[in-house]
Amino acid sequence: MFKGSFTALITPFKNGKFDETSFRSLIDFQINSGTHGLVPTGTTGESPTLSHDEHIRIVEVCIEQANNKVPIIAGTGSNSTDEAIYLTKHAEKAGADAALVVTPYYNKPSQEGLLQHFTKIANSVNIPIVIYNIPGRSVIDMTNETMAKLYKLKNIVGVKDATGDIPRVYFTKNDVGKDYILLTGDDSTTLAFMTYGGHGAISVTSNIAPQLCSEFQNLCMDKKFYEASIINDQLMPLHRALFLESSPGPVKYAASVLGLCSEEVRLPVTTISKETKESIDSALRHASLID
Repeated sequence: MFKGSFTALITPFKNGKFDETSFRSLIDFQINSGTHGLVPTGTTGESPTLSHDEHIRIVEVCIEQANNKVPIIAGTGSNSTDEAIYLTKHAEKAGADAALVVTPYYNKPSQEGLLQHFTKIANSVNIPIVIYNIPGRSVIDMTNETMAKLYKLKNIVGVKDATGDIPRVYFTKNDVGKDYILLTGDDSTTLAFMTYGGHGAISVTSNIAPQLCSEFQNLCMDKKFYEASIINDQLMPLHRALFLESSPGPVKYAASVLGLCSEEVRLPVTTISKETKESIDSALRHASLID
């Protein structure tokens, strides 16, 4: 259902406001470069600092601009179950193809709490839901046992796995189900993730290197892993550089270098240091994205 290179879209800002013009251009750039799908209003889109009105508008603009050319998985998660339901209902009404729902952060719910949280959201809508498991940011880790229980619901279809635990791909397939969609959220380990049987990536790097990321995924899906490794070598310094400081600061700087949007971020995320900028510039040259 959802395979290949999905871009975890940045949210361009201009003078503190959502820059809709740059966002629409970014979407066109993505689609024209072969990106397989788009993910607005996720962590990379600075969802924690978006107002509800901004969040809703960004999802609507993304769906409108994409115009059914690629699937849209809208970020709708929250550490408040009611808020997540509200955002997921909106995404469904707006025409999103699926919702990406992060495990609740800060609250530190138990596995039973996770089960009830996702069950209540899933029972409130009909669109597919992709679980976003990112213990590095949310502090909690959803177990395969909990995922297997949730997979019995009609519209829980897969996971964005940002654990960086590659062998877990194998165990998730076996513990949860062979048709369970496995998308990685960790650019630097995507090649290994795909060789273990993953279906694709929700990528930060593809904001600025969509063609390379989509070509890489096409090769992986064709089981041409050696050829894919050549592109992976081209991208690896960039994968690393984009996480030298808190995301999306680095990727927004890289986007500004390519003329896609400004590097403006919202507090508490800050613009990046001179040293990080130099590392990103070097990685962009290594990927042949700038001279």
